[in-house]
Amino acid sequence: MENVGEGIANCSTLTSLNLSLSDNNIDKNGAKYLGDGIAKCTTLTSLILSFNGNRIGDYGAKYLGEGIANCSSLSSLNLNLAKNYIGYFGVKYLGEGIAKCVDLTSLNLSQSNNNIGEIGAKFLGEGIAKCLTLTSLNTDLDDNGIGENGAKYLGEGIAKCVNLTSLILSFSRNRIGDNGAKYLG
Repeated sequence: MENVGEGIANCSTLTSLNLSLSDNNIDKNGAKYLGDGIAKCTTLTSLILSFNGNRIGDYGAKYLGEGIANCSSLSSLNLNLAKNYIGYFGVKYLGEGIAKCVDLTSLNLSQSNNNIGEIGAKFLGEGIAKCLTLTSLNTDLDDNGIGENGAKYLGEGIAKCVNLTSLILSFSRNRIGDNGAKYLG
């Protein structure tokens, strides 16, 4: 992964990057190399990163979030981090990274089968709330233990995205209950 990260870093004028590294047994160190490489691509307007089924954990998510934060020109971000052992700590940095992308109009975030919980949902909601230019939001947060309060935090964040014209939410198997569904509505 170190060579991949360095290679991406050398392409500092990239405007679009589509990278699929799913199910490759990549850990936090590989995610750090990748995050460092992405951070050097400050001209990116479109980033598609399919990274599901690895084992990057919280620290790997932190490194990717820090890399994304440097891509302030992003208008489209598609991030698939399903099944990566990410908890609330890792999602905190992802939310902060997304929040720095002030030109973001399209966000597709798949983080199913992790364990972000209600605290992680709060961090994610706070990050999404700062994306005031979003017109399209697609989230897949199935199987994350978000619960009723997590749904409330996400609903509050999404409500601040007043320019949304397309919204797809997937919160299966999160025990959000009637009140959580009400908050999302």
